[in-house]
Amino acid sequence: MPFRFELLATDPCGARLGRLHTPHGIIDTPAFMPVGTAASVKGLSQQALEELGVQVLLANTYHLYLRPGHQLIAGLGGLHQFMSWPRAILTDSGGYQVFSLADLRKVSDEGVRFRSHLDGSEHFLTPELAVEIQWALGSDIAMVLDECIAAPAPYDDAARAAARTLEWARRSRSHFEKTADPGCQAQFAIAQGGTHPALRRENADALAALDFPGYAVGGLAIGEPHETTCAMTSEAARRLPPEKPRYLMGVGFPEDIADYVACGIDMMDCVLPTRNARNGCAFTSHGRIIIKNSEYTSDTRPLDENCACAACARYSRAYLRHLFRAGEILAAVLLTHHNVHFYLHLMRRLRDSLRQGTFSSLRESFRALSSP
Repeated sequence: MPFRFELLATDPCGARLGRLHTPHGIIDTPAFMPVGTAASVKGLSQQALEELGVQVLLANTYHLYLRPGHQLIAGLGGLHQFMSWPRAILTDSGGYQVFSLADLRKVSDEGVRFRSHLDGSEHFLTPELAVEIQWALGSDIAMVLDECIAAPAPYDDAARAAARTLEWARRSRSHFEKTADPGCQAQFAIAQGGTHPALRRENADALAALDFPGYAVGGLAIGEPHETTCAMTSEAARRLPPEKPRYLMGVGFPEDIADYVACGIDMMDCVLPTRNARNGCAFTSHGRIIIKNSEYTSDTRPLDENCACAACARYSRAYLRHLFRAGEILAAVLLTHHNVHFYLHLMRRLRDSLRQGTFSSLRESFRALSSP
């Protein structure tokens, strides 16, 4: 079978070392997925992503459905061919993007009616349509449509959203089995439940019974304290099948990544390395640097003396600051390259520590990554 998850090692705390086989290559886990929302990781070419060692990236169903359209992409050979990316792709269902359109959407048990943020046109996204769009795109991993709610949410609101998410997962699984090929695409469910431990456990248990190839934990890292994120992640992860990959959606800061891995998470994604780079923020082994600050005007050091990326090997902080001050596009490109390299290097260090049995000590060192 093209899809296969190998669990290679487990730390006493619950952290896992694994390998996910897909039709477009192996994903070593724990893995970080750069976000390529509209089939492009902002600031980096596909060649650069390959050279950085990216094994899987994320694209978004909502944005590609609206522009240029999933049928057009299918007609051009699918998303891999369209964007010239030979490695694995995970597509989010678009649920988070739709639910962020608070004034432009209406949710029912059938699906979500919303207006496009591009032109105001009306659309109706159902669990079945989300399956069909992602099948047309041809991603390796497709996510079910789920209902995202604000955090913190009252118990009753979180319970209704979790129940709807579960029913949508059932519908998605049924439609996928009728219309898609599990040899070409794996479908992941998403566990919800807000910040309520009992709901998290109940929703995860019910989804596990549906026997998806993989599972995600959603609706977290949207404003609640980090400790709460970890607690809810652990509640869900403990109830999900250990032989299946687990994906925590939309995280996180470098200093927090080891904590998520300790919760038993195998995959994660976040816009932070690319978005922060465009705003002049570099993540380094000594903490964050805001390169636009005047203190770097004459600083001849690289962004991070402990970093082997192309930006750190060649350019000084003074030059990078100059590029930002001058409004040069190269500034965002170089910082994006560095930040993505930094995240991928963190994941390699975590995987090495799990092989060597030194995860706990490495996890403690991650605290320093939040220093200014």
